[in-house]
Amino acid sequence: MLPICGRPMIELLLERLSKAKSLDHIIVATSEREENNALSDLVRNAGFQVFRGSEKDVLDRYYQCARQARADVVVRITADCPLIDADIVDRVIREFHRAGVDYASNVNPPTYPDGLDTEVFTFKILEKAHTNAVSAFDREHVTPFIRNSSETSSINITNDIDLSEARWTVDEPEDFELISNIFEHFSPDVIFSSNKVLKLAERQPELFQINESLKRNEGSQMNSGQKLWRRAKRVIPGGGMLLSKRPEMFLPDQWPTYFSRTEGCSVWDLDGKHYYDLSLMGVGTNVLGYCCPAVDEAVKSVISSGNLSTLNCPEEVFLAERLIQIHPWAEMARFARSGGEANAVAVRIARAASGKDRVAICGYHGWHDWYLAANLSGEQLDGHLLPGLDPAGVPRGLRETVVPFRYNQIEEFRSVIERYPDIGVIKMEVARNHEPIEGFLEEIRATATQNNIVLIFDECSSGFRQCFGGLHKKFDVEPDMAVFGKTLGNGYAITAVIGKREVMECAQLSFISSTFWTERIGPSAAIATLAEMEKTRSWDHVTRVGQQLKSSWAELSKAHELPIEQWGAPGLQGFSFTIEPNLYKTLATQQMLERGFLANNTVYVSLSHTPEIVDAYLTALDETFGFLSECYRNKNAEQYLKGPVSYAGFKRLN
Repeated sequence: MLPICGRPMIELLLERLSKAKSLDHIIVATSEREENNALSDLVRNAGFQVFRGSEKDVLDRYYQCARQARADVVVRITADCPLIDADIVDRVIREFHRAGVDYASNVNPPTYPDGLDTEVFTFKILEKAHTNAVSAFDREHVTPFIRNSSETSSINITNDIDLSEARWTVDEPEDFELISNIFEHFSPDVIFSSNKVLKLAERQPELFQINESLKRNEGSQMNSGQKLWRRAKRVIPGGGMLLSKRPEMFLPDQWPTYFSRTEGCSVWDLDGKHYYDLSLMGVGTNVLGYCCPAVDEAVKSVISSGNLSTLNCPEEVFLAERLIQIHPWAEMARFARSGGEANAVAVRIARAASGKDRVAICGYHGWHDWYLAANLSGEQLDGHLLPGLDPAGVPRGLRETVVPFRYNQIEEFRSVIERYPDIGVIKMEVARNHEPIEGFLEEIRATATQNNIVLIFDECSSGFRQCFGGLHKKFDVEPDMAVFGKTLGNGYAITAVIGKREVMECAQLSFISSTFWTERIGPSAAIATLAEMEKTRSWDHVTRVGQQLKSSWAELSKAHELPIEQWGAPGLQGFSFTIEPNLYKTLATQQMLERGFLANNTVYVSLSHTPEIVDAYLTALDETFGFLSECYRNKNAEQYLKGPVSYAGFKRLN
């Protein structure tokens, strides 16, 4: 529909195609989706027929269109080929009839420029494909089943010289720019031949460099999620909103990237393919599993009665009371909708309460300026979950306002406190990769009390996984404030800051306010989630399965002589290969994806990870470890990769 020289591209294609002498009818076969109504109207107004059919089962669309038209022979031209040459179309049809075959084309293998693709086949062979083709790939791309069938008689029409590297199709913006330039060059003539385009390429090769980095038929090898991710990177910086969900962090060029629906620990991609999620489970959000009925029903009830109004939602009071009841040391609560927000709120309140600006941190606490300021003095956050975080955009005046210390390093913690007597806040994860050594948390608590420092436990990841409440309850160390997220709403946006009254009331000294912190869905989901967790004792299941996974990983590592290092608390754990970790992690992810699992080297356990699913995962992982072990012995792991190696940390995406 995009205009070229003032006319929609599809209209130019149809005008060029109509010059083919061998065609009886030209029908545009598009989908029934409402968004294609404008296309349908345009084509009919241009004097051509339209057929509306299935969006994803394009083979069925072709078959139904051909049957309605009573065609005995079908010529397939795709709408992304506006430079289609009528003479080449006639040649392929002529050779098809001369040979008396089921199928003829100039693409098997290609020798013409990409964008002059022409396929001709009988209705009978189309009908056979429609009846027998099963795979989503065959149904989407129409002719692979025909081409690959041993029962199909076929011929391929070749060009005098191989020009298959030339790209005259339109899949990407660079392609459209090239095609527009070509039409503008020959304007007002729109029926110029492909030979004229070749001569133009010889005279002005720089014109054709715009899209030379793109590969032929790359789109046919990509799933719908990968195609959408490519589009996303053109309109969204980095491609998406969350670094942890970038496909480059898992399996570049192969990861499904987007989902269509979920249930339990099942995820369906945009093509309807099913996977079991033995990976991030919504980045740790869905401890009850995806689409938990009790939580979803609570949210549906809120939606039906109204989510946001001029008045406040009563559920925020009920949620505050419930969290305080679960954590008797706390007396007040504030709510936000993301972990980064809640951590920033907690630090603001704690600074106000202590009257001191400097913050000592241990662990990962989000993306806000206050936290990334640690990297203004070098890459100090590299050991706190994610390396490579550039503090670009963080005011330089925040340098040394945040001082990191490493977990379980008591002497390092003491040194930080001695070196910076003006520390007013200690913000840390209770535990992530390792449990605290004896006396570690206790000394931090005592030091904070002695020095008028506000101690904040960041429980965004750890909360409600090993006990009903913050992980600090397990170790019997109470903070001044705690921050909860992820599991709190089972996939719905809600985070909480709870704390002692004398600390939390300092929120009144600073402006901390946001419109969408007052909507009802988040608190309602949290109340329902807490009730369901308490009812099912989800933390017992999560811990038990987490421990099973850790022991099974160790057994598989030993059995296959594939060395790994394990880390994390039960329910939030992972492993790293000690030999070429990124290479083997990527290959393992690829192998597990082929076996129907979203799985790399990190698992957030949920209530929906049943024994049957865990056993299936471990069976698949056993096969994967066996394959990786053989690759390790033969030193040939790289040759099995179908794409680039995954990223190890933050990296800017082009």
